[in-house]
Amino acid sequence: MAGTLRDVFTVSTVNVNGLRAAARKGYTSWLDDTDADIVALQEVRAEPDQLAAGVRDPEGWHCTIAPASDKGRNGVALLSRREPDEVRVGFGSTEFDAAGRYLEYEFDNLVAGSLYLPSGEVGTARQDEKERFLDEFLRYLKTLREYAETEGKEVLVAGDWNIAHAEIDLKNWKNNQKTAGFLPEERAWLTRVLDEAGYVDVHRALEPEGPGPYSWWSYRGKAFDNDAGWRIDYQMATPTLAGKAVSGRVERAASYDQRWSDHAPVTIVFDWEL
Repeated sequence: MAGTLRDVFTVSTVNVNGLRAAARKGYTSWLDDTDADIVALQEVRAEPDQLAAGVRDPEGWHCTIAPASDKGRNGVALLSRREPDEVRVGFGSTEFDAAGRYLEYEFDNLVAGSLYLPSGEVGTARQDEKERFLDEFLRYLKTLREYAETEGKEVLVAGDWNIAHAEIDLKNWKNNQKTAGFLPEERAWLTRVLDEAGYVDVHRALEPEGPGPYSWWSYRGKAFDNDAGWRIDYQMATPTLAGKAVSGRVERAASYDQRWSDHAPVTIVFDWEL
């Protein structure tokens, strides 16, 4: 379908689970072959100077890496074939702006973000951190949409949201109802992103039935081979842009040994021009 459209805009998002390792396993080949106009990366886990030049500054791309102050953890990146007008690290949070959780590119008609939302862990300080992040980031999403409407721009926040929204978004939902990533309060928060903040889960809008398509599979056991995954990597867009989406896919590796991350790229094609 994409080949028949006059103007298309393609966005991919993937948690690379460590960019240095991913580059050795196949990320660079994937990037060479992708048709994406924008690529959002999460869990980069590297300082720019720790990356090979071709990974840090790939030919044909404008690349920004926002590492965490806690070295070796988190980290997000954005790559765009078109140079952004503005680059912003973080979302105005005292606690999280240096944590490698969010990075933003602004263009004349779009604000694009790469998000790595905390995974959390029930009963620990990590879950408390996640709850604080959710509270701050929802407020920011509302503010961002208001800003974009005023400026006549669309918004697309792509990344690892670390929450499966509904039962159709993970294979073994019955056994995970008390697990971080599928807690009732987390799922309710994601509903607020859609209903209160007014964003659209683009891939789910394209494929409303489910189950899946999943985008993350544990390296443990036979999760990948049995497709026992979670759909936690989303592209959330303002309604006008979401309405221009024509196709979406999870670029699942053909076999376990061909994976270069425990996540797979989620790619959306829009009948729209950046």
